[in-house]
Amino acid sequence: MKLNNHLLYVLVILVFFTNCKKDLNLEKNEIEKSDSQLKIIRKRQDSLIDVHLKNGAWKYSYYSSEWQSEIDKGLAKDSTIAYMWQQKAMPLFKQGKYEIGMEYIDKAVKYDRQRWQDYRAFIKCIFAKTYREAIKDFEDCKKRFGYGYVMDHTYDFHIGLSYLQLNEFKKAEQIFKIDYEKQLSEHGEDWLHPVDLFYYGISKYEQGKYQEAIDLFDLALKIHTQFSDVQYYKALCLGKIGKIEEAKELMRIAENNGKLGFSFNEDNAVYERYPYQVRWN
Repeated sequence: MKLNNHLLYVLVILVFFTNCKKDLNLEKNEIEKSDSQLKIIRKRQDSLIDVHLKNGAWKYSYYSSEWQSEIDKGLAKDSTIAYMWQQKAMPLFKQGKYEIGMEYIDKAVKYDRQRWQDYRAFIKCIFAKTYREAIKDFEDCKKRFGYGYVMDHTYDFHIGLSYLQLNEFKKAEQIFKIDYEKQLSEHGEDWLHPVDLFYYGISKYEQGKYQEAIDLFDLALKIHTQFSDVQYYKALCLGKIGKIEEAKELMRIAENNGKLGFSFNEDNAVYERYPYQVRWN
């Protein structure tokens, strides 16, 4: 009886390892099959992009029903094409239809996280204004892919801006400071962006550090000399430190530049009002 039990145990072990080996071989074959078919899949998806985007949706207005229907035709043939999901979402964000647009951009991230997650995080920060969600997405991007840029600004810039909009001014200042010093040390002053400097200055302005804010606003104005929003907040700071006449003159210049359209030069500023952007009309 003991011998039979022993034999049974051995048989169970042999069956277990045989099945494991089969599973490993199957997994290996699936991986090899996936690798061997990757070029074919990409070629097919590129062909669908040519048909349904280049020669389809892109021939119509962003906001037309034809744009959406052409993309839907492509997705009906292959629902895993991340770029098509992004193109389906993009016009909706520009129309302020954030909730439905987010459903589509989530699909883009699902099928190509490395390409589209930072874009989704940007949308949450600048368009949807769901700042805590934006911070989570950007922090996850940093963990997965490292220090990066989206829409001409670093992930940390957008994280700092999100904290600024959550009224966590000290935290925003710390993030802007680290990012500013990193860019300065790695690329020099010519690399600095006036919008980055503006928001770094705003984080100080909100904490009553008016002279420090002025210094940063001056750096921004060296790059974008007629940046009316920077001039406006610099004028406020000048007033706070008692330079009343200088503040009044700068405010007059800021208003004139603002009405002439010298404001944020971000590509998406035509669709969304940026944080702290001044309404002149």
